[in-house]
Amino acid sequence: MGKTIAVIFGGISNENEISVITGTMAANVLKGGGDTVVPVYISQNGNIYAGETLSDIKNFRTENYAAAPRAIIANGGIYTLNRRGKFKNFIRADAALNCCHGGLGEGGGICGLCALAGIPLASAGIFESASFMNKYFTKLVLSSLGVKTAEYRYIRSLSDLDKIADSLEFPLIVKPVNLGSSIGVEKVDDIFGLKSAVESGLMYDGGIILEEYFAERREINCAAYFSEGRVCVSECEEAFGGGDILSFEDKYDGGGKSVLPADLPPDTSLLIKNITSAVYSRLEMRGIVRFDYIISGGTVYLSEINTVPGSLSYYLLSAGFKDFYAVLNAVINQACEDFEAGKNRKLIKTGILENVPSNACKLGKK
Repeated sequence: MGKTIAVIFGGISNENEISVITGTMAANVLKGGGDTVVPVYISQNGNIYAGETLSDIKNFRTENYAAAPRAIIANGGIYTLNRRGKFKNFIRADAALNCCHGGLGEGGGICGLCALAGIPLASAGIFESASFMNKYFTKLVLSSLGVKTAEYRYIRSLSDLDKIADSLEFPLIVKPVNLGSSIGVEKVDDIFGLKSAVESGLMYDGGIILEEYFAERREINCAAYFSEGRVCVSECEEAFGGGDILSFEDKYDGGGKSVLPADLPPDTSLLIKNITSAVYSRLEMRGIVRFDYIISGGTVYLSEINTVPGSLSYYLLSAGFKDFYAVLNAVINQACEDFEAGKNRKLIKTGILENVPSNACKLGKK
């Protein structure tokens, strides 16, 4: 018997449109597998909508999504509202799937919302979502796990840049810490290009990573998810861009290409899979997560971790949309199992309030 799944996508993010592609894809895969799907779209101004029409991507080209009912996520499901903002219908959700790219949607906000609403989430948890949305925090976490990453400097302002400018070696890669899909990422060859790129990046984000640039490099992706007690790891994919970096256009506008499986020596492929599995396991992660690597000079560097990867990495984990249903079903079943296990944990009441005087928290009169 199929489940009722809330597929949440959009968000207050520069990647809202990319999220629409992922969300509508996932909604239709789940519907094709026999589940009841409640598409939930968060617009860039933060309004939440829910309704069957939101599974059709054409409704987002002309903002027809706004014709769907406004909605609230709470109490184990989705409330839809009438035009006067009053509760109209309630749909209980067996689980939710996070398809938001960027912003709070990917960075832990949807995780927290579903946790408070009591809805099992078949996606990454609060810690990994918040940590890996930020490229600087990603470096700190991976360093603590002993995983090799590219050398970097972290700045939050142009004055920070001025303090370290004399110690920098070019070329460098400029990366806004919280943006995804290569938005704001630039290769710079001198201090003038660097200052321009940093100034531009700080218009969209509060921090910047300055990372060493590998002229000779290979970009490798590997995805993983957890089901039935084990981490399932994909084959490695090699991504190719048309310039110095793998750009937004390469990823989403037909400018790039990829090879799956990547033509790698067996020991290198195994190393990447082992790092992927180890990081996923040690952080007790859940949901579909993609790990992005750089190989340069024979060294493997873990570059970024995407807790809501584009199109949920279906192309890495299955032969196509039909086969991908089994993967989504696996992570949904795991979420429901974890949620049920969590219900058995006890909450305590200390009784401390019984010993607090009734006037203890009142403001005194002046």
